[in-house]
Amino acid sequence: MGTDRLVAVLLLLQRRERVTAAEVARELEVSERTARRYLDALAMAGVPVYSVQGRGGGWRLVGGARTDLSGLTAGEARALFLVAGQASAATPAVRAALRKLVQALPAPFRDQAEAAASSLVVDPRRWGTSRTEGAPPPFLAELQDAVIRGVQVRLGYADSAGTETVRTVHPLGVVAKEPWWYLVTDTESGRRTFRIDRVSSVEPTGDPARRPEDFDLARSWREIVGEVDRGRTPLEALALCVPHEIGRLRMGFGDRLEVGGSTSDGRVEVVVRGYDEHSLAGELAGLVDWIEVVGPPGVRDRLASIGATLVGRYG
Repeated sequence: MGTDRLVAVLLLLQRRERVTAAEVARELEVSERTARRYLDALAMAGVPVYSVQGRGGGWRLVGGARTDLSGLTAGEARALFLVAGQASAATPAVRAALRKLVQALPAPFRDQAEAAASSLVVDPRRWGTSRTEGAPPPFLAELQDAVIRGVQVRLGYADSAGTETVRTVHPLGVVAKEPWWYLVTDTESGRRTFRIDRVSSVEPTGDPARRPEDFDLARSWREIVGEVDRGRTPLEALALCVPHEIGRLRMGFGDRLEVGGSTSDGRVEVVVRGYDEHSLAGELAGLVDWIEVVGPPGVRDRLASIGATLVGRYG
């Protein structure tokens, strides 16, 4: 039984004068039997809830619906809404329930709870590296705290060449993309991303961070990943593909594939990105039954060379 679901039920009890098992089931998208188990578990854990039988019955919090969830600290409220955020492994139904119940928190905690819910993104796609995931890097907690509190930080940082710098940044969010953690920021030079394991010091300035009103961490991260991928695969090849094999192309090339419109002969225009002519031709060589590379000439020449080598070796 997940702790996140029990907390969701607890917040639901605070928000309303009473709840029934049917209402809990509908809110969390579970069966009524499972909802009763959650309510019973809260009572057995010592939470001051009780059931009322008969018409108008249901479950209530001792002291009424505005019980202040006493004992819930600001840090615990933030941790709770990390469960509701994109970092969570909780189901979408639980995350949605927790988000809807943010108003049930004591007023001083609401802003930071909402900030916590949107402060972290987990990108499940690994970078092209064999490095295994290790312990969270130093300063991760301090940086996420700065994101949630919305304050600028003076950041000590070593780049890939080992050059140390200190700069003031506006933290916008933290991203986990195995095996690394990243800090997304706004700076005087525009948006910048820092690998957190290269951070050498973090000093909050106390000044409020600048955060664009329409900023969305997940959308921003997708843009960052797109820029990185395009930098790693700068070469584009134009090709024509038979329609029923577009799905296989998507599986093979992922974000490196752009699908265009149909041509007069029924084939589909596609653009495939690669590192260089040699490696991209090697990837495309096995697809010649249903794809024709139009350009650039260097990729076509390399494909012809591969074909000649295959014919010479295998006849």
